[in-house]
Amino acid sequence: MAGPQSDQSKVFNDPIHGHMEMHPLLVKIIDTPQFQRLRHIKQLGGVYYVFPGASHNRFEHSLGVAHLAGELVRALHQRQPELQITPRDILCVQIAGLCHDLGHGPFSHMFDGMFIPKARPGHNWKHEDASVKMLNHLVRVNNLRPVMRKHGLVLPEDLYFIRELITKPQRPERPAWPYRGRPGDKSFLYEIVSNKRNGIDVDKWDYFARDCYHLGIKNNFDYSRCLMFARVCKVKGEKQICFRDKEVGNLYDMFHTRLCLHRRAYQHKVTNIVETMITEAFLKAEGHILFEGSEESMSLSATIDDMEAYTKVTDDVFDQILNSSSDELEESRNILQAVVGRRFYKCLGQAQPTRRVNLEEMEASWEDALARQVPPVLDRGDFFVDVISFDYGMKEKNPIDSVRFYKKANPNRAVWIRRNQVSNILPQQFAEQLIRVYCKNMDPGILEAATKTFVQWCQDESFAML
Repeated sequence: MAGPQSDQSKVFNDPIHGHMEMHPLLVKIIDTPQFQRLRHIKQLGGVYYVFPGASHNRFEHSLGVAHLAGELVRALHQRQPELQITPRDILCVQIAGLCHDLGHGPFSHMFDGMFIPKARPGHNWKHEDASVKMLNHLVRVNNLRPVMRKHGLVLPEDLYFIRELITKPQRPERPAWPYRGRPGDKSFLYEIVSNKRNGIDVDKWDYFARDCYHLGIKNNFDYSRCLMFARVCKVKGEKQICFRDKEVGNLYDMFHTRLCLHRRAYQHKVTNIVETMITEAFLKAEGHILFEGSEESMSLSATIDDMEAYTKVTDDVFDQILNSSSDELEESRNILQAVVGRRFYKCLGQAQPTRRVNLEEMEASWEDALARQVPPVLDRGDFFVDVISFDYGMKEKNPIDSVRFYKKANPNRAVWIRRNQVSNILPQQFAEQLIRVYCKNMDPGILEAATKTFVQWCQDESFAML
């Protein structure tokens, strides 16, 4: 006899992965307000204002990561039974994939990358940490511990494991093996959802495929081959996920896809302007728009400390401000009305530095350029400088140098493949920067003078204008 509806798996029809079957415990998690909140957070934030197809949300991405996490861990289990991957391991990895983005705020990376650093300077907060806090909250308020035990999880051990899969080790004071959820013999499991070693994980596999699909950008990376050719080998005594030697070109394509997405979409100049304007509106609304927490009403930036309040914080904050009528929100409302009316700040231009620079240095240099103007017609408050870094995910390093491969003739021996063994036309460098200057003042005379100042500034700094 079939069990009750809540104890059955469910099948989700996804445009990227097709039919995805979710374990009953995953369904229990999905059917909570804390997870359903992700339906109202755009995957790509302000990119939607540039690419009209980018309307997808964190909800479907999280389902996709859970699906791919299960696919990869089951493939390893089937290929290598000696790894002793258990049903508990599989379920925990899938839960981590499902819940890894629970902590995202409004407009995704805009919230933790732009808003929180300005609203709460010096507060070292990342959405991954909030994902763990939200998972703890979700389990507690929905009384899921008995359900987890019912489905074979061992608590609190498996909850430690799930948290570590999402963010960082629970015992950093033990450098030999800082993880609490699984022993060193299961080290490879920590590379599936969020791979700190080289960045090759199912989170990226899903968002590359999903974002390209919705952006209308061709994806040259085929994650299905990685699933097929993944294998665990020992590297210096530690078990790592390795790939067949012939897949090295496919992995270079993966990191090149990441670079292209950042260049063409995530760091598009209009995307950055839109997110800057929304951030400004949110900052001006601080303290004037409140969210009910577990003990008191809280400002937008304070909600990250209280998951009861944070559950209520989604992209809908934009519309709350836009449709408000209070005098306190007038400045914020005017900025968002400009966004809706596409009256965006203007980009004066972009340039490539010949040396590594930082934002503070460039802001000071630009202010010096404005101060040298005779007469001083430009107000420094009308401008902001942006320094954008593009890389393969590991700053100046080649991430493939941190990947190990195996050969068909000896599938249990991990080998390193150097870049010059692959091709002579692969990148020589793996990181670069762009500098952009934006102007808030729409006066044609100001824009003309500012553009001339930008050109002269680039010449003085020996920047290559693009």
